Amino acid sequence: MERGHGEGRTVKLAELIQPGLVLLDIKETKRTAAIHEVALLLEKDPGVINFRSFYDELLARERVEATSLGNGVAFPHARTDHVKKMVLAVGRSPAGVVFENSGETIHLIFVIGTPRRMVTEYLALVGAMARLLRSEEVRRKLMSARTPEEFAAVFSEDPEEV
Repeated sequence: MERGHGEGRTVKLAELIQPGLVLLDIKETKRTAAIHEVALLLEKDPGVINFRSFYDELLARERVEATSLGNGVAFPHARTDHVKKMVLAVGRSPAGVVFENSGETIHLIFVIGTPRRMVTEYLALVGAMARLLRSEEVRRKLMSARTPEEFAAVFSEDPEEV
């Protein structure tokens, strides 16, 4: 069993949010298309076993319940056997993406995949991110970041771990 990104050890959010997995300007304006645009960042990620199946489960989960958390943030996510470790990609939409199922305009989309067996780590990750992103200051820094490196560095400033 591979140990990584949360399994059997503490993982910092900064380890999951890497500049190469940050999209600063989502082009799509519809919820499903925007989620797909962000999820595509994970298509070649070594932690993803089968991207198409992971993405299908991500959309199925999104259809069941809206993943918007308020404050312009959404966490489309899937607990799935199609990833071998926690994976995360993030997209930013300055104009906003309307999530029809909640009516909210979303500016930050965090696409998360977690192995099904990692329940505790998954809950810790989502909780840590929700706590951090409640901060208006953190959201402001993320929205004003000029590069993926600046964006990812915001998560290095916070000691929150999962």
